[in-house]
Amino acid sequence: MIDCHCHLADKAFDADIDAVVNRAKEAGVKAVLVNTECKEEYQKTLDMAKKYDGFCMPCFGVHPVQYEIVHSVTYEDATDPAPVSVKRQDINGVDEWFAKHHSSLVAVGECGLDFTPRYIKSDDDKAAQREVLKEQIALGKQYDLALNVHSRSAGTPVIDFLRSNGADRVLLHAFSGSPKNAQPAIDAGFYFSIPPSFANLEEKRKLIEKIPIDQLCLETDSPVLGPSKTERNEPANIIISAQWIATVKGLSVEEVVQKTTANALRLFPKLQSLIK
Repeated sequence: MIDCHCHLADKAFDADIDAVVNRAKEAGVKAVLVNTECKEEYQKTLDMAKKYDGFCMPCFGVHPVQYEIVHSVTYEDATDPAPVSVKRQDINGVDEWFAKHHSSLVAVGECGLDFTPRYIKSDDDKAAQREVLKEQIALGKQYDLALNVHSRSAGTPVIDFLRSNGADRVLLHAFSGSPKNAQPAIDAGFYFSIPPSFANLEEKRKLIEKIPIDQLCLETDSPVLGPSKTERNEPANIIISAQWIATVKGLSVEEVVQKTTANALRLFPKLQSLIK
């Protein structure tokens, strides 16, 4: 199994990351795509990839929702950082990181749009998100990397924007839209990754029914979107995603694991040579 979207560089894993990685391997996870949300996480992700060679695969991205902490104080000084819509300047300098480290990267991510009302204060916020995403689409094309895309409260807008800007290698992670919203992305050949939390949501059954098995991948989005809202999620829980897809599709878990792994290797071809 391949966890196509997680955040092992999150502070939630600082105290026991070795144990988390070992549990994932014991559960049959062959690799994890470690997504980043801002430049401040990039070096930590590279260090993690070096430490867990062939298992932790780094992805650089700028999330559509940032934290005031990124613009003001250090992480160590913050107590309750406030989430805000990304600003145009948050993409500054990202191209330099890609230029230096693109050979080590497996994808551009986490990028995307998030039009959740509590983050959006004006039309300028949406415009800034689109500008930041457009630059990341361009980086993906420049370095031949797929996009690992966030789309909360923006399923249709993000699909339309990706298509209109020529994005053709896309993973829509934890897609929150309806089967109808998903159809244009399915038609465009985009992939969808399913987190363990979807197994608790009966309304996601129709979405998974709609998406062809050849366009489905597995993810955990660790440390969130796990089987319990009150417990930290981790890559070892990815089997829950495989089991839920198997139930919905009427396939064996083994078939789902085989198919989703093949899909991940097709979408992220660098994995083929990096996985130990």
